[in-house]
Amino acid sequence: TYCCINCIHVLPDLKYLEKKYPNELVVIGCHSAKFDNEKETENIRKAILRYEIEHPVVNDSQMRIWRSLGIRSWPSLLVVDAEGNACLLASGEGNREYLDELIGKLIKYHKAKGTLDETPIRFDLERHNAKPKSLRFPGKVLADEASNRLFISDSNHNRIVVTSLDGKLLEVIGAGSIGTKDGKFAEAQFDHPQGMALDGDKLYIADTENHMLRVADLKAKTVTTLAGTGEQARSRIYQGKLNKLALNSPWDLSIVDGWLFIAMAGPHQMWSHKLGSDEIQAYAGSGMEDIQNGAFPLAAFAQPSGIATDGKFLYVCDSEGSAIRKVAIDTEGNGEVTTVVGPYDMPGGAALFEFGDIDGVGKKARLQHPLGVAYQDGALYVADTYNHKIKHVDLKTEKATTWLGDEEGDRLTPNPRLSEPSGLTIANGKLYVADTNNHRILTVDLKTKETKEFTIAGLAPPKNRFAETDTFPNDVPATKASPQTVKAGKAATIKVKLHLPDDYKVNPLFPMSFRLEAKEGQTLIPAEQLTGKQKATGKDKTASLELALTGNTGSTPLQIALTYGYCREGKGGVCKVKTTRWNVPLSVTKDADSSEIVLSVPKE
Repeated sequence: TYCCINCIHVLPDLKYLEKKYPNELVVIGCHSAKFDNEKETENIRKAILRYEIEHPVVNDSQMRIWRSLGIRSWPSLLVVDAEGNACLLASGEGNREYLDELIGKLIKYHKAKGTLDETPIRFDLERHNAKPKSLRFPGKVLADEASNRLFISDSNHNRIVVTSLDGKLLEVIGAGSIGTKDGKFAEAQFDHPQGMALDGDKLYIADTENHMLRVADLKAKTVTTLAGTGEQARSRIYQGKLNKLALNSPWDLSIVDGWLFIAMAGPHQMWSHKLGSDEIQAYAGSGMEDIQNGAFPLAAFAQPSGIATDGKFLYVCDSEGSAIRKVAIDTEGNGEVTTVVGPYDMPGGAALFEFGDIDGVGKKARLQHPLGVAYQDGALYVADTYNHKIKHVDLKTEKATTWLGDEEGDRLTPNPRLSEPSGLTIANGKLYVADTNNHRILTVDLKTKETKEFTIAGLAPPKNRFAETDTFPNDVPATKASPQTVKAGKAATIKVKLHLPDDYKVNPLFPMSFRLEAKEGQTLIPAEQLTGKQKATGKDKTASLELALTGNTGSTPLQIALTYGYCREGKGGVCKVKTTRWNVPLSVTKDADSSEIVLSVPKE
């Protein structure tokens, strides 16, 4: 699922394997949802963008693939060899080395046998269709009335944006690239940061996917590392020195009386650090994933992801349990954990599957994967993330009611709509909302509920670190085509005849596309025609594309690449993707008889 912390943790392993075996390994994600919100294809598409996934993902919304393969837990990894044999079914995270060893052996075996197809496969990534945004999946917000500042974790831009409470851009912390580099604001690096906490001029940052805690000195304008090694913790060591103990997905932060409290999503615990000391440790939670009340060492959390405080208690969004927890502030370790809203103390982990969208009191109310929470005047405002709503919780009565939002969307009036809001903060009578999937921050008047988009003048996205990945497929072997001559004018047509293996047909569901590349300085083809992929028209085993021309005459070498899908039906049915590349000597003349560039895919 796209919310499960264990599933999130296997994505770096898959990226490692995809990079190590680019021509031998194909990864296919199968999304079998836990939450209702995750069954929607559009929400999965947004998650693919948020997690920067580079392999195809199938929406198994009815869990048919799950059942047919006998899957029992999230995440599970199935290794299938070149002849279609299932070789391994591994569950959980931390299997990178095991998978790497097995894949290496399978590659060696099938290369020797001659059964391994190493033809490169290219996928058109969702992110190449995404328009640049000044904010990209902002995860958390933190307002400070005293200094008139708002801090925004611009999570997918790997930076922190600092503004005034009315939208004036003050600082950008981070270069926008992924890494662990400390240093000046313009040089520092993060990896999808989330929650923040402020203590004077020190901004503490949960650098979630670096598994680190960072500190931004707002006076010196520098970033340093407080805790973590940059590697995900694999052991169950829950206490140690700041710079030696590995952490596991810190998601949100809060400071009370000189103590930094951390929602440590990975091990399903709350952690703490006494500011000024060199120790960090688990604060509450056994490490078992569940919603169980009790004393600190016995209580169980399920991926805590948001914190608010009234100075006496921590109020925690326990996202996988769809509950709001109440954690005593007792640094002697004698406190207890209770549940304000949502299910708890159910046998066999059943509380993890008791989610929904029901207003009510205490354990009768239902949320769906809440990620953000803010406290104000005896009440909580909860980002009920997968219900796309803000809920109001009266702490005296424990009554939860819908406060803002009715269904997923992006409109502001009437009846504002949100898309997976994840962070909340309050200042000057306004609720600031990280409307994550809409790539924006909203302000909501606490009295009137008037909702506005929070605009930040002058904020630009960082340099696109993915721009170089959408390039011409030079790794595909080229076929030298016969010289082609077309008539000068506004356009010509590229036509490619597809020769498919016996029993195969063109896959009409696969987005067939061309990519073009010409010699720098040529004047025959407009530059915009040579940028990115071009949608092809497919008909009767023929792919075609209208090629814009400038009207000039002359010659240039033109490289043409076509990517298409084809399938074999019936028993042993399989679908494949292929990219074919041609080097075409192209001439454009005024007296040419044809306006077509005719090519043919070589027979297999």
